[in-house]
Amino acid sequence: MSHDDLSEIEARVLALESLLVEKGLVTSEEVDQVVYRFEHDIGPLLGARVVARAWTDPKFKQRLLADGSAAIAELGIAIPDLHLEVVENLAGLHNLVVCTLCSCYPWFVLGLPPVWYKSAPYRSRAVLEPRAVLREFGVELPESTEVKVWDSSADLRYLVLPARPPGTEGWTEEELVAIVDRDSMIGTALPQVPDKVVP
Repeated sequence: MSHDDLSEIEARVLALESLLVEKGLVTSEEVDQVVYRFEHDIGPLLGARVVARAWTDPKFKQRLLADGSAAIAELGIAIPDLHLEVVENLAGLHNLVVCTLCSCYPWFVLGLPPVWYKSAPYRSRAVLEPRAVLREFGVELPESTEVKVWDSSADLRYLVLPARPPGTEGWTEEELVAIVDRDSMIGTALPQVPDKVVP
């Protein structure tokens, strides 16, 4: 990507990082490590633990669907002063999360939002043609499946509770965590069960 392709915010971030590196306050590797942790460990891992707990503990799942903020706090996850609503994928119902105004996102359980989540095309098309958007992400749903789009706001964030894949009965919570990714908790993916993960 050339500097001409950067958005204004990306250019500012790059300039700030360059300045911090030049002054010897951080290294590029340290910045990359922090970004990696937010993208792969801190956020999505916390969300995956929430999902796996809901799949293995029916009482926790009830509390999660009734009050997502309170249930997540039970797991020791610090959340900001806003409401988190958890919406469940069911047979015949698939949920998709978007923020049409900006990029409101449950970063405290999912980490940094993906670039596409913040893009204008996703923000508009997810509402206007959600099935087409899902197909582009590789999610093919039967025509009989209802797609419900949830619009996040400054005070209200959404998390998708994906359907537990068949063939995972008897799996431990840790084994289930490994098959839940960020996109499945936004609704743009489905948890996959690779053959090598099957116990």
